[in-house]
Amino acid sequence: MKALVTGAAGYIGSVMVPILLQEGHEVIAIDNFMFGQSSLLDCCHHEKLTIIRGDVRDESLIKKWVPKADAIIPLACLVGAPVCQKFPIEARSINYEAVKMLLRLSSKEQKIVFPTTNSGYGIGQSGIFCTEDTPLNPISLYGTLKADIEKELLASGHATTLRLATAFGISPRMRLDLLVNDFTYRAVTDRFVILFEADFKRNYVHVRDISRAFLHTLSNWEIMKGQTYNVGLSDANLSKMELCLEIKKQLPDFTIMEAPIGKDPDQRNYIVSNEKIERTGYKTQVSLTAGLTELIKGYQVVRRTQYSNL
Repeated sequence: MKALVTGAAGYIGSVMVPILLQEGHEVIAIDNFMFGQSSLLDCCHHEKLTIIRGDVRDESLIKKWVPKADAIIPLACLVGAPVCQKFPIEARSINYEAVKMLLRLSSKEQKIVFPTTNSGYGIGQSGIFCTEDTPLNPISLYGTLKADIEKELLASGHATTLRLATAFGISPRMRLDLLVNDFTYRAVTDRFVILFEADFKRNYVHVRDISRAFLHTLSNWEIMKGQTYNVGLSDANLSKMELCLEIKKQLPDFTIMEAPIGKDPDQRNYIVSNEKIERTGYKTQVSLTAGLTELIKGYQVVRRTQYSNL
């Protein structure tokens, strides 16, 4: 299989591209390297890898490379509510318009696997799991754009969308602004955190398990095409306080404080069912505990705050 991966040098792509190559697939990797990252350098010896420095909004570029692929994985995105709020025009052009163009230029024979986000669930109901049938209620521009383009993709008949839980774990293009990564970094370096609305819950998933979910979808295309699936750790629907207590099990000196006033700018609060994708045979392999251990080791290396999307 030949896979076209946009945003291939990002947080997820930097993990996914090596896995695709190890599985024997050809990869066309497109990225504008806007963060100056060098995360694909250790893959350059692979004969089956092609790297293109370019912008996914460039129609002539996309028109050239899309026909060469059997599968398309559009990862290029301004990820997260803060960066989309700061750059709304760019967010719409990259997260929505560029994906819509890619869809227009692709054929029905090509397989598209697209990462949406369970951010679209917004604020759920206490104790009730969000499933793929739960109405979306995005509370940020990021979530809204993802929900809007998901509708376009599913209507095409040759795309499957994965509603990813909040990602965590070490990647060659590291991000410290993701919740688990952020809290663990604070535990290692500052040894304390102040929580706003500590009872707010979210689901989590390791970046390697995200990559495996894409490969699983492509390998099970006939039963999964044209649908959407939640992807997360089923035993990790945790509040921010519960997450911090898990970190504290490995870093006992970590002090957790709750702010008596104020609110988190990110008001997402929901729990998620991953049963649908699990029924297809997909299972996560990296537990939250193992991922935290990995992060703690990684933060003996990482001490630079530019590892974020904003």
